[in-house]
Amino acid sequence: MTLPDHHLTQGERRVRSFHPHWKRLVVPLLALVLIAVASGVAIFFVPAEWGDNATYVRLGIGVIALILLTIWSFVPYLQWKNTGYVLTTHRFTISTGVLNKSTDEIPITKVNTVSSDQTFPERLLGCGTLTVESASDRGEIVLRDIPRIQEVRTELFRLVEDASDGEVDGR
Repeated sequence: MTLPDHHLTQGERRVRSFHPHWKRLVVPLLALVLIAVASGVAIFFVPAEWGDNATYVRLGIGVIALILLTIWSFVPYLQWKNTGYVLTTHRFTISTGVLNKSTDEIPITKVNTVSSDQTFPERLLGCGTLTVESASDRGEIVLRDIPRIQEVRTELFRLVEDASDGEVDGR
């Protein structure tokens, strides 16, 4: 995913890789459906007696629909697809960006506190907000829409405890 295996250090192993929760794609999917239906209806109801102008109007509707689909559906999907989290035995990597790439890495040994928050709808969906407090310049990083939040929090906490005990992989 966002951290190739050849970038792992010696003895480091990938524990978990994931994208933000799929709920981020609900609004772009609704936008896709609404734009497709609205543009289809608009194209259908362009009067045929407009002659050549009807063709230009239909083409204009199609171009506007394509622009709206790009802005409200395709770009959010690309942002979701290009946001990735990788948890390894040595670090937690957060990678974002479509054209420009931004990567933050938090060494497990620098993590002080791991907490999670979930609203009722997020509890139903199994996602939530993960807050990682580290002994770095940034201090606290808040990550929203983390899928399987309790598993991720438990895994991250276990890795922090193992690192503070000087253990690797629970050994």
